[in-house]
Amino acid sequence: MDNPISAFHPPLELAAYTFSHDIRVRFVETDAMGIVHHSNYLHYLEVTRVEFLRSIGHPYSANREAGLDAAVLECRVRYLVPLRFDDVVTVHLRLAGATRATFTIEYLLTVDGRTTTIAGTQHAFVTSDGRPRRVPEWLRQLSGLP
Repeated sequence: MDNPISAFHPPLELAAYTFSHDIRVRFVETDAMGIVHHSNYLHYLEVTRVEFLRSIGHPYSANREAGLDAAVLECRVRYLVPLRFDDVVTVHLRLAGATRATFTIEYLLTVDGRTTTIAGTQHAFVTSDGRPRRVPEWLRQLSGLP
């Protein structure tokens, strides 16, 4: 089955992204080589997703109160240039697609306008007991689905 994240071709043009969020790299996020440990990139993506949802009037807390979570099904990260302590990373986000059951987000991470990382996550809405739910109407409309 082919899905949007399997193709994994996030655009490199900033104009393709509809939201951005700045994150300053903390010392604790770096490894013995002085660069950001790969696991921390997932935190950067999550923080940006949460801020995106808040910015469009659908904070993650409202989904949780409605008994829904957006489970991560798949994540891909391509590291192009290492991030280092005290870098201010701008995480650019775009809703790349949605089906009735899943949605995909793509990310472009930059420092001072230079691309450092591209990433993508695929999600599905589930209830608090893990049962799948359709993508909410507001998200379907945002992604252009009927």
